[in-house]
Amino acid sequence: MSCTTLLIGKKASYDGSTMIARNDDASAGRFTPKKLTVVLPGDQPRHYVSVISRVEIDLPDNPMRYSAVPNALEGEGIWAGAGINAANVAMTATETIASNERVLGADPLVVYHPATEETPMQPGGIGEEDLVTIVLPYIHSAREGVLRTASLLEKYGTYEMNGIAFADVNEIWWMETLGGHHWIAKRVPDDRYIVNPNESGIDSFDLEDALGEGVNHLCSADLKEFITDNHLDLSMDGSLNPREAFGTQSDADHVYNTPRAWFILRHFNPRSAKWDGPDADFGPCDNNLPWSMVPERKITVEDAKYVLSSHFQGTPYDPYSECGDPSMRGAYRSIGVNRTDFLALLQLRPYVPQSVQAVEWLTFGSNVFNTFVPFYTNTEKVPAYLSTTEEEVDTGSFYWNCRLIAALADAQFKPCKIHIERYQIRTMAEAHQILNQADRLVGELLEVGANPQSVIDSANEALAEMLQKQTSDVLGKVLHETSNKMKNAYARSDA
Repeated sequence: MSCTTLLIGKKASYDGSTMIARNDDASAGRFTPKKLTVVLPGDQPRHYVSVISRVEIDLPDNPMRYSAVPNALEGEGIWAGAGINAANVAMTATETIASNERVLGADPLVVYHPATEETPMQPGGIGEEDLVTIVLPYIHSAREGVLRTASLLEKYGTYEMNGIAFADVNEIWWMETLGGHHWIAKRVPDDRYIVNPNESGIDSFDLEDALGEGVNHLCSADLKEFITDNHLDLSMDGSLNPREAFGTQSDADHVYNTPRAWFILRHFNPRSAKWDGPDADFGPCDNNLPWSMVPERKITVEDAKYVLSSHFQGTPYDPYSECGDPSMRGAYRSIGVNRTDFLALLQLRPYVPQSVQAVEWLTFGSNVFNTFVPFYTNTEKVPAYLSTTEEEVDTGSFYWNCRLIAALADAQFKPCKIHIERYQIRTMAEAHQILNQADRLVGELLEVGANPQSVIDSANEALAEMLQKQTSDVLGKVLHETSNKMKNAYARSDA
């Protein structure tokens, strides 16, 4: 999938939380309806069969409850996307990345081959369709997420290149697959953020740590031999740069991928480097953009939503701009595109009781025109407004409302923009208020030994009710604006 991932260490975030976020974007010309759900242990499969690759996997008999954002319609598999489990461990999968030809030649992808008259069916490996379902219910830390995924990858292989993020309240790990069976993973420094836009991102790696104590780096046990035997290390001084050794730096990357990283780095570190002009330190097509940076100020949820909704505003590349060189508008693939299926930010907060520590901020459709609302994941109930997405367009569904608002507002961007901005501010402010009140009530109940579950469930329902009311309101506003700009409009009234 064409996605953008943002990871924010606990010392880089505004409140000491670890936060991992990802736009899940559909392929060009496609839109995949999504929904929020909670998978209970009794509903988790014990024998898993992939729709795409036909691989079959026996799963452990002790799954935990977890949230997920699966496909709403049957036929292409689960594609659980992102979620948080009962141990307050978060996972988002996957960011589709790329391995170069040398890596793929040394360790080919494991691709499904249907049966023929001469040969039996050959299952493929694991991929984005499968990963959250077969990993998240069984892990108790971010590091354990890497290790479980690695064991599955080494046993079954993969048919695509994957970037996968894991978080617990203490740390974040980023994992990249290399070819069919190999992998590396790196702990995100606490005071840094990283951005990954559909390409191999890690730009430095301590192989000695990975093959030794594994404090901040992990990898396949045979990675050193794999690199040496296949002449993969391109460094002149022996300092491994995985992006160069395993990834790609193609012309397509320069249009489709690297500009997205450039915009986010430029936004969070505007004074740390020169980002614009012919003498820029880093431009939108540079192969050496930093994988991680210390932000110039701490990053909020609202900041994450803003950059993951970006259409390169404030640059010559904004497709909605009405000034500058028209030939540059839309020159690069935006971060916020029309075919985003969902955006989830998984926040693990260290300053509240464990029962409300995990919050999943979620939205659907094109991020330029939607809003972001949190939900507590420590629950067995999901409000219908988030969980009911059918094939038919329905204004009782948040997913379909997001799609409708985006299509209407895009057509009349300038007059609709103010309504969208006010909607985003209003809903997120009310969401913070509901969270703050629920956090306090839960703390008070726990102090006297009472069960806080009813408060958690009531808060989620209040969030959904507020979201539905405000979304219906803004839908009416953008419908009015766009209706007034129809081509068959006429100024004179009958009376």
